[in-house]
Amino acid sequence: MEPDTRSRILDAAEKLLVQHGLDATTLRMITTEAQANLAAVNYHFGSKEALIEAVFRRRLTWLNEQRIAALDAFEAEAQGAPLKPRQIVEAFFGVAIRMAADKGGGQSFMRLLGRTYTEPSDFVRSFLAAEYAEVIARFKAAFFKALPDVPQEEFLWRFHFMMGALSYAISGADALRLLGPIDEPDPDALYARLMSFLIGGLRAPLPTPAPASQAKAAKKPRGKRAA
Repeated sequence: MEPDTRSRILDAAEKLLVQHGLDATTLRMITTEAQANLAAVNYHFGSKEALIEAVFRRRLTWLNEQRIAALDAFEAEAQGAPLKPRQIVEAFFGVAIRMAADKGGGQSFMRLLGRTYTEPSDFVRSFLAAEYAEVIARFKAAFFKALPDVPQEEFLWRFHFMMGALSYAISGADALRLLGPIDEPDPDALYARLMSFLIGGLRAPLPTPAPASQAKAAKKPRGKRAA
C-alpha cells in the first residue's frame, strides 16, 4: 500500500534531516522529496518545528517504551534487589543499538537522533528533555541503586559519556574513516563492542582528585612575561 501524504512527509523529513541537519533542511526540500505541497505540511503539522517534533515522536515514543519495558522486566525478576549494571545498560542502550540496525527506518532515525545530540537546537533540546524525563528518572534511580559507591555526580558524567559513545557509534562508519579504512559494522559485532565499552567505562576506577596545589595552580592566571 502506498504511504499516505502524512507518512510521506515524515519519511522525507527524516531522510533530509539526517543528510542536512535541522537548520539547513527547508520545508521546500521536504515537500519536493515527499511529492507534496506546503499546504499539506501546514494541514498535517502546522509548522516546521511541529513537523520535526512529529518526526522524533514517531519513533522515540516506541524506543522509550521499549526501554521502560525492558527495565520493568529486569526489576520484576530482581524482586527488589539492585540490578546488575549490565542489565541496566542493556535496557537503555541495547534497545537503541538494535533499533539502529533496523534498515526499515530505525537506522535512519537513530542516525538523526545521534546527529541531534551533537547539533542541538534550543527547541529540540527542550523537546527531547521532556520526552526523556520519565525514562531518565527511572534509569538514574536504577543506576544509583546498582552503583551505590559511585558518587551521583560522577555517574552523571559517565552516563553523559556513554550517550556520546552511542551517538558516535550509530552515526555510521563514515565518522570512523578519519582513523583509517573501516567496513560498515555488522550489527551484532557493533552491539558486542559497544556494550563492552560502555560497561568498562561505567565500572572504571573513580578519578583521583588533583592535589590542592595543582588545582590552585591551574586556576591562577598567568602573569605577563617581562619584555
